[in-house]
Amino acid sequence: MIQLRRIGRGRRLALVAGATALAAVGAITTVSVTTASAATVSTSADYVFVNRHSGKAMDVYNWATGDNAPIVQFARNDLAVQRWRFVDAGSGYYKVRSVHSGKVLTLPDATDGARLVQATDNGNTRQHFRLADSDSGYVRFISRHSNKALDLWEWSTADGAPIAQFTDLNGANQQWQLVNLGGGGGNPTQPPPSGSWPTPTGQVSVNGTINVSGTLDGGMRRYCCIGDGGQEESQDPMFSLASGATLQNVIIGGPAGDGVHCAGACTLRNVWWEDVGEDAATFRGSGSPNFLVDGGGARSASDKVFQHNGPGTLTIQNFQATNFGTFYRSCGNCSTQHARHVVIRNVTLTRPGNTIAGINTNYGDTARFSGITIVNDSSRAMVICRKYRGNNSGDEPTQVGTGADSTNCFYATSDITYR
Repeated sequence: MIQLRRIGRGRRLALVAGATALAAVGAITTVSVTTASAATVSTSADYVFVNRHSGKAMDVYNWATGDNAPIVQFARNDLAVQRWRFVDAGSGYYKVRSVHSGKVLTLPDATDGARLVQATDNGNTRQHFRLADSDSGYVRFISRHSNKALDLWEWSTADGAPIAQFTDLNGANQQWQLVNLGGGGGNPTQPPPSGSWPTPTGQVSVNGTINVSGTLDGGMRRYCCIGDGGQEESQDPMFSLASGATLQNVIIGGPAGDGVHCAGACTLRNVWWEDVGEDAATFRGSGSPNFLVDGGGARSASDKVFQHNGPGTLTIQNFQATNFGTFYRSCGNCSTQHARHVVIRNVTLTRPGNTIAGINTNYGDTARFSGITIVNDSSRAMVICRKYRGNNSGDEPTQVGTGADSTNCFYATSDITYR
């Protein structure tokens, strides 16, 4: 059992509970409008649980499907990893089942600070919760085993912050909005099964680059079109994201120009490229930014899907791509070079496709792979990690090798599945 240390909770509770609630409620822009109280929950609907204090949603960390995976908070996206169903456990209690994993919310014991996880449904009372109404349409999850409340630990507002249990104090960080998404996964922002593509909910005509600061949620509309579908590097992007921006729930139609440009740390969540053309997204910036691509897919990238020109680390997860040249490329001949790092996990890549990642060993690049599924590659022709000697002169870089090693390309046979 994992316990967390809490500092000054009683003093902070009185100061923060009321002041943060109103700010959190207004901070979410989404496509759903229906809320529920303890008395009105449905066992046939999908719900997202939004914390009153942070405005973020209860989330299965890193799209895990295994027992004991932690439950955290994350910016709301309404994907399967944040969707839950109530299962009647009798006597006014429910089991809460993840739409993504099929596991249920579980507390390991009755101690303050015990972290919430998911686990196989075993009928234990540690997996049973009743809903206690708070004011203004919020509820508290009370454990049948411990009689404690699910609690956003230490009043955090950060993505990935843990959810634990603590004595029921009815603070804003123990209050959750139950957002009813309807029955059976009908929300269009839930990702389709691997190999299929989402159906647009509408069309947005694009006449020039769309600049994004903050969050742009497209509601799964198709944005089209810009450029001529060619391979010219000088094409304008369809979206230009300022540092810290998020683009989510968007379908990018072709021609897509030069796709998406990130000027610094950015998040692309559930973004789909129907016809990449040049590059799907290019990552720039300075310092050591962290970039995240979470969910979505791309097809028909004659050259690259993701181009990494600036420094920092790009994580690509829960993504699918087909018919591409190189899935990820650290720039081989940029005028300013950096050590770049990529983490590629839980992706499905379908041939035709040439290379998963191309990196420059002479600049200290690294690529880490896990949960890679490669489809239609009986000859094992797709290269997992291609190594180059990069330069800053504009010349074509020289290939120096392929395959796993202990310094630049990190993966084992078990990380790659062929289907």
